[in-house]
Amino acid sequence: MNSARKTAVIIGTSRALGLGLAAEYLRRDWDVIGTVRGSRRTGLHDLAEASGGRLTIEKLEMTEPEQISALRDRLAGHTLDLLFVNAAITRGDIPIGDVPTDMFAEVMITNALSPMRVVETLGPLVAPTGTIGVMSSDQGSIALNTEGGQDLYRASKSALNQLMRSYAVRHAGDSRTLLLMDPGWVRTELGGPDAELSVEESIPGVVETIERHQGEPGLRFLDYQGQTVPW
Repeated sequence: MNSARKTAVIIGTSRALGLGLAAEYLRRDWDVIGTVRGSRRTGLHDLAEASGGRLTIEKLEMTEPEQISALRDRLAGHTLDLLFVNAAITRGDIPIGDVPTDMFAEVMITNALSPMRVVETLGPLVAPTGTIGVMSSDQGSIALNTEGGQDLYRASKSALNQLMRSYAVRHAGDSRTLLLMDPGWVRTELGGPDAELSVEESIPGVVETIERHQGEPGLRFLDYQGQTVPW
């Protein structure tokens, strides 16, 4: 990797939004370290082969804390300009009273606890002028929940937002930029085929918003157009 270029670590880049983020940062001449689960070939591998060495792939099961620690050790020689956690899951639109306990735990661990473990563990590698970002959703906004539905997914994203706010308070004197990003309603496996946006329409705005706020300390909850999302 070229020390003159900026470096991004993006967690969860095998497909959809994460893959789009990796591609967009490569297009902007960044070095990218992207993570995938398991050993199967993904779209990220194709992107890496065409990147001229600017994209490195790391294996990470984000829900395994020891794997996060091992990744930190492997990245110890890097200073990051961006750490962005993208991974999330949904298990369907089920009323909360019908959600099995193990499903509740799985979604909360994947969407809220594990991203924060990544932030806590890899955050110290981010440069003082760098950015720590997490993919949230407007469905995590309590103020915008006027229609209900997707109870568990909404709750997990609200929990993520709350945990990031607590992190920001504990690091109030930190100069790093902290962002919760809402990519909009995107046509992915999670967003479904009826969503308003393609990955290609959402992701450039996400990246532009991240770059626009670089060097501004404190936590912001923003959408892909740079607009503030109410908590």
